[in-house]
Amino acid sequence: MGRKIHIVEVGPRDGLQNDPANLSVDQKLEFIARLEAAGVARMESGSFVSPRAVPKMADSPAVFAALKRNSRTKHIALALNETGVRRAIEAKADEINFVLVAGEGFGRRNQGMSPQESADMLAKCAPLVHEAGLPLSATISVAFGDPYYGDVDIGVVGNLAAQAQRAGIAELALGDTIGAATPWDVRQRIERVRMEAPDVSLRLHFHDTRGAGLGNVFAAVEAGVDVIDASCGGIGGCPFAPGATGNVATEDVIWMLHRAGFETGIDLERMIETARWLEGVLGHGVSSALSRAGAFPRL
Repeated sequence: MGRKIHIVEVGPRDGLQNDPANLSVDQKLEFIARLEAAGVARMESGSFVSPRAVPKMADSPAVFAALKRNSRTKHIALALNETGVRRAIEAKADEINFVLVAGEGFGRRNQGMSPQESADMLAKCAPLVHEAGLPLSATISVAFGDPYYGDVDIGVVGNLAAQAQRAGIAELALGDTIGAATPWDVRQRIERVRMEAPDVSLRLHFHDTRGAGLGNVFAAVEAGVDVIDASCGGIGGCPFAPGATGNVATEDVIWMLHRAGFETGIDLERMIETARWLEGVLGHGVSSALSRAGAFPRL
């Protein structure tokens, strides 16, 4: 097909934030270096959030300070509020990803905000990012379901998207934080967000909690989305979402896309090797299918 699907690697942030292992700064930097060597051009390399709430990311300033920067890789910092945005700017992040929240229950536990309060916070923080000359993206978390309150109204997601567009974001991600989406949900929410925020590029973020991750990636790509989040090894989860398991695995996603003729710019063999390396560093297995079965045809 020749169409390029861009993968945003979220392993160093979303992948590690809830893992039982405690990686050192040097181990995180090696993880990032291996991902870069596999061809990853854009990744979440840390988050600037409360170290008490998410202790696994407390060393993000040290990670960003020690990164070996190059022109090929953009390092994204995640933030939830003004303090986090200012810290991410100080750390010289290449891009800031701000988190909006579509579910009241999850929002109160994750960032102490309602959906509208998270949108108000984005409106407050966006000028800081624009003034710093950095790209600003946003993720609507629990866009498909709240672990505490259940289904999330599609109108809430559309309204947040419209407000995010007004704040001047360049890209909006719809986050299936708890793995509640189906391919039909994906198509419907993409259509609604495009209606409410037609000038914003879309990115989709899926967890494979209930086994629908790759099907949801397929639905997003079929709907014309060109940017997909994924995590090497399928690691990940959210400390504030009971039962939420890992992200869709980067190597599984790119194998599926490559078999269909899409381009990703990522070396599949190196990504599988990195997933297997992760098992040793983390001290436990990873969930990706290709880390166990390998690619087909054999590389």
